[in-house]
Amino acid sequence: MAPGRGGAAGADERAPRRLPARPVRLVPDPRGTPFTFWYALVLLGTSVYARYGDPATVSALLRGSSTDAAHLATVPLLVLVASALWIAGGLASPYALGFVLVLTALERRVGGLRAAAVFLGGHVAATLATEIPVGLWVMAGRLPETSLHRLDYGISFGLLACVGALTVLFRPLPAAVVLAGVSALLVLDLLAYEDPLSNWGHPVALLSGLASGPLVRRRQRYRELRRRQKREGVRETSEERDVREGLRMSEGPE
Repeated sequence: MAPGRGGAAGADERAPRRLPARPVRLVPDPRGTPFTFWYALVLLGTSVYARYGDPATVSALLRGSSTDAAHLATVPLLVLVASALWIAGGLASPYALGFVLVLTALERRVGGLRAAAVFLGGHVAATLATEIPVGLWVMAGRLPETSLHRLDYGISFGLLACVGALTVLFRPLPAAVVLAGVSALLVLDLLAYEDPLSNWGHPVALLSGLASGPLVRRRQRYRELRRRQKREGVRETSEERDVREGLRMSEGPE
């Protein structure tokens, strides 16, 4: 009986220790979510500088980081990277909080490399989908040449892609609720602007995240199986082996 009581007591002592860790998992840390953690520090630094730095220098940096059609035609790689180092609206923007919560949740489920791939894929796809038409419309005389130099930077495209990818991992009802809410906000965003061309990038980014479903689903399943294996101290099952081998063959090493 004593060993039984000792085991129950041990289980009771271990259970409360897991509760405080759950809120902590909502924010990034360098070990569990290195991509989100270090990226968030970079965004914090650029946001603080944008708020308190020399206005003329900040303005020049933002214009040099803009993914407008003119820059994409001359220095595409530079501006695609540089534009994602700023938060439009700074730390007061809802994108700042959304970045921390969404990317942390996604990276904990699928790993840093795949979270980064989803973010970058949405950022690039939505940027090209909005700026290439601008260039074509200018050539056709439908837009003035000043449209080639519009100020366009921020993390919103990548963030919306990660929202789409994270939604894929939800159960049907929560996924439908999230998609309905986000879609409604995007429609209102489109209707609120006189020139909605650039705002079409947000739906494009969301769709790119949804399209990453096969990539993130396989990875989440594999990570869940590995966590169960470590937690329960069991050997790798045939199911886990099939998932691991299929993931390695289809996606390559992480």
